[in-house]
Amino acid sequence: MSYDIYLCDPVTKKTLEVDTPHFVRGGTYAAYGTKELWLNVTYNYGRWYRRDGVFPFANENGMRKGIRSIYGMSGAESIPVLKQAIALLENCTDDTSDEDRRKLEEYGATGYWLPTRENAIKPLYSLLSFAQMRPDGIWDGD
Repeated sequence: MSYDIYLCDPVTKKTLEVDTPHFVRGGTYAAYGTKELWLNVTYNYGRWYRRDGVFPFANENGMRKGIRSIYGMSGAESIPVLKQAIALLENCTDDTSDEDRRKLEEYGATGYWLPTRENAIKPLYSLLSFAQMRPDGIWDGD
């Protein structure tokens, strides 16, 4: 399971593209790059994105929306939100315990898939770069 996050044209709702292919990688990626401002992020990082203060918004039931908090925002509106999330996670002093890491690795969660704090930060930098490239876009996702 994962989040597909797109920066879209506010009028056509189509995923925005850049002039040359980029190689931003997530859970899935285009082997030869893509021009689309799109990123796939594993749900494994969700617990980091739903931590207190990382993303400030909740749904109508009070459940934290995590990374989905940027959906509907413009790229410009999301820049301070993403920067805050990055800063809070970078300054966080805890991480996945060694015991939990071993258990997760036994289930095949290694490399990108391992839900570490460091791994959860990387996609936020990618989304931030997209927002900075196209501050006029609107975030959407699956």
